[in-house]
Amino acid sequence: MTALSDHTPLKLRPLSLKPLALAALLALGVSGGAQAQSLVELYDMARGFDTTVQAARAQYEANLAKADQAKAGLLPQAGLGAGVNWANVDSSAAAGSRSTDSQNLALSASQPLYRPANRLTNEQGQLSIDVAKAQLDAAEQDLIVRTAQAYFDVVAAQDTLTFVLAQKAAVAEQLASAKRNFEVGTTTVTDSREAQARYDLVLAQEIAASNDLRVKKLALDQLVGKDNTSPKPLVSAVALEPVQPADPEAWVQQAQREHPLVRQAIRGFDIAELEVKKAQAGHKPTLDLVGQYQVARGPSTTMPTAGNVRTNTASVGLQFNLPLYAGHAIENRVKETVALVEKARADRETALRNIGQATRSAYFGVLSGLSQVKALEAAEASSQSALDANQLGYQVGVRINIDVLNAQSQLFQTKRDLAQARYNVLVGQLRLKQAGGLLKAEDLQPINALLAR
Repeated sequence: MTALSDHTPLKLRPLSLKPLALAALLALGVSGGAQAQSLVELYDMARGFDTTVQAARAQYEANLAKADQAKAGLLPQAGLGAGVNWANVDSSAAAGSRSTDSQNLALSASQPLYRPANRLTNEQGQLSIDVAKAQLDAAEQDLIVRTAQAYFDVVAAQDTLTFVLAQKAAVAEQLASAKRNFEVGTTTVTDSREAQARYDLVLAQEIAASNDLRVKKLALDQLVGKDNTSPKPLVSAVALEPVQPADPEAWVQQAQREHPLVRQAIRGFDIAELEVKKAQAGHKPTLDLVGQYQVARGPSTTMPTAGNVRTNTASVGLQFNLPLYAGHAIENRVKETVALVEKARADRETALRNIGQATRSAYFGVLSGLSQVKALEAAEASSQSALDANQLGYQVGVRINIDVLNAQSQLFQTKRDLAQARYNVLVGQLRLKQAGGLLKAEDLQPINALLAR
């Protein structure tokens, strides 16, 4: 099954593709060969290779760890300390000079009882997990669309080159026919020159199409981390599904609830509001439960000649702290966070507006694409009929060579546009789901089922 199988077979009798041209098309890999890859296969490769998704995944893991750090402000803290000291005492007293040493070992612990700033920091840490998850979802959805776009860019470039080669073969045969007719005197030299000019133009188009295919393949190779990728083309008689639900506002409402950027903006606003409360908590007191157990060994302070003695001390108590004056730092911090809340509110509204606009554009883009596909399918049939009529007219002498060449060009252009319109609809449907925040890797399966085996 070649890439041309997605379209109505070319009826160029007697202008048919030569065996050499067919071999060239097969050499280009436009048929679904054993080495060709499906869309799902290439997406799986890209998912393990794309650095954008890897960075978002690492950021998500980092935010999980950061949230656990924030929780630590509510949990008990314990520490172990030890020290050793040596001293030499030189005194004019009768005892004279002497050397002493002392050691101490202390185990201390504390439990926050009232620290409102720590509690708010913990809540912010939990919300930051939602932000990182939204960023990861956005990166994964974007990779799905980028992979599909790169995939069909290559397939479309293959189609373009296929059509150009088919047109080249048809124009070459028309050129040969015009030369033969001129030699026997049935046509003028104008037919030969027109066919030669069209053939030269097709050669230029072939060079451009070959280069475009090479560039598009390089882009796909770089995305998936594999050289010489060969996407499978669509099968014939592709049935494109209509948009469901058929209401743009339903998609907008869905997008404003589920889109990763909206979720990120909403959580950013919530975090900013908690930051205001945390700044205001700078005026509030703190209360901790503290305890310590210490073992010390050193010279006796009451009987210097008694040598070193050991002392065990255990204590438990409450530690209270109330800020009284901090140079207006707390008041200014509150003003700063209030302003940042307004910024976060504006960012959230901007995200909602942009997502709403993007969702409507994606919705109407798919509708337009479906209508364009239907129109081009009708245009393809009309162009084929026009070519058949011009070929018959040329054979009986009522049409000239340029009429046949123009009809051929129109048919090939229509077939190429139809193929591109179908690819645009398939990618557009993915973009619409992305705009609605619903896009998942499983959404590639229905498209994958339309590819050649």
